[in-house]
Amino acid sequence: MVLEGNPEVGSPRTSDLRHPGHKGSCVLSSGEDAQPGQESIKYGELIVLGCCEKGGEETEAQRGEVTGPRAHSCYNGCLASGDKGRRRSRLALSRRSHANGVKPDVMHHISTPLVSKALSNRGQHSISYTLSRSHSVIVEYTHDSDTDMFQIGRSTENMIDFVVTDTSPGGGAGEGPSAQSTISRYACRILCDRRPPYTARIYAAGFDASSNIFLGERAAKWRTPDGLMDGLTTNGVLVMHPAGGFSEDSAPGVWREISVCGNVYTLRDSRSAQQRGKLVENESNVLRDGSLIDLCGATLLWRTPAGLLRAPTLKQLEAQRQEANAARPQCPVGLSTLAFPSPARGRTAPDKQQPWVYVRCGHVHGYHGWGCRRERGPQERECPLCRLVGPYVPLWLGQEAGLCLDPGPPSHAFAPCGHVCSEKTARYWAQTPLPHGTHAFHAACPFCGAWLTGEHGCIRLIFQGPLD
Repeated sequence: MVLEGNPEVGSPRTSDLRHPGHKGSCVLSSGEDAQPGQESIKYGELIVLGCCEKGGEETEAQRGEVTGPRAHSCYNGCLASGDKGRRRSRLALSRRSHANGVKPDVMHHISTPLVSKALSNRGQHSISYTLSRSHSVIVEYTHDSDTDMFQIGRSTENMIDFVVTDTSPGGGAGEGPSAQSTISRYACRILCDRRPPYTARIYAAGFDASSNIFLGERAAKWRTPDGLMDGLTTNGVLVMHPAGGFSEDSAPGVWREISVCGNVYTLRDSRSAQQRGKLVENESNVLRDGSLIDLCGATLLWRTPAGLLRAPTLKQLEAQRQEANAARPQCPVGLSTLAFPSPARGRTAPDKQQPWVYVRCGHVHGYHGWGCRRERGPQERECPLCRLVGPYVPLWLGQEAGLCLDPGPPSHAFAPCGHVCSEKTARYWAQTPLPHGTHAFHAACPFCGAWLTGEHGCIRLIFQGPLD
């Protein structure tokens, strides 16, 4: 059956693959040499952007109507149905107690009808490339004691460490629970070096329950100049590394596609096109602080431990909320005192003190039921201060600290959803195009996934202080 063996398949040009063992959740994995009471080594954290789920309740701004105070549409900082097990809004990747990595070993050319027999050994990790009905290439992998791997995908099987479901950018109508998911069951894998500097690398596709990856006849695949194999998944895995790191000086980078072997390519003409993009030789699949990973249905943010130390803490966010409320901002018309609600209250309707904003001008008011301009649209209101007509929505403080670039004061809000954060955080995300559909890109609120509107996608909030 085996016609050719190529021991050079593990050369530096070929990416290593890792398969998660059965050591439990990433969050619960402990350091190999950790003693009782010692913290395990953390490689980094993955955070889901806009973690409202498809079929969940939409915001009034997303639906195109504002009729009065009502429940907020998403859990800002966790999934709408709550974080449960491997299905959650964020996940920490830590060093496992035992290495579970594998690396390329031997490449075989075989007859396609014999592929299933060749892959019958579940203890043997492999990738199968179907070139034609009569010819396939199988790359076998061997154990690698220097790496850990974590798999991400839609499947709830045990080999998936982080279960990800579709988010709904913009809350588009008609995308209910029955909508077909575009996220692969075995979407991608991240392998981390077990020794400093604990480099993390991303690869398209993941191993299934039989420890195999299959690239069918219609999948984009090719032989590399050095005689090895590589390929792309159906909808692809896209990565964007921010320029200047994830900090106050960050700027959006360029979206690229990652191959099964971890090589970097320019984007295809459409998400599932069979023709690959051009190889980008001066870029790598190494994840950096602030790298974005798009799985065609959900986008993840990678944060390094060093980067998270620079991010605001939940205590800092709560202190900012209390400081903002201590300033006693007032509704300039009703003269009532406004206050941001405590996040500990969870998913509740805006209360009487909830700040509301006119998203075109930024003037902050308390809720009122007048000023509607339904001839201009179902959610149009006229600001009583400047007479600009536009959406009128409640303000909610962003509660996912890992999405913030700096610990600056909550001075800006995304339009039209009303999530509040610092100026630099708001401007960065408003300038960052996120993949949508087969070839579209659109900036979105990182807290709820609503598509941003207006000239800048965010507004500066204008509060009125107390008259006394």
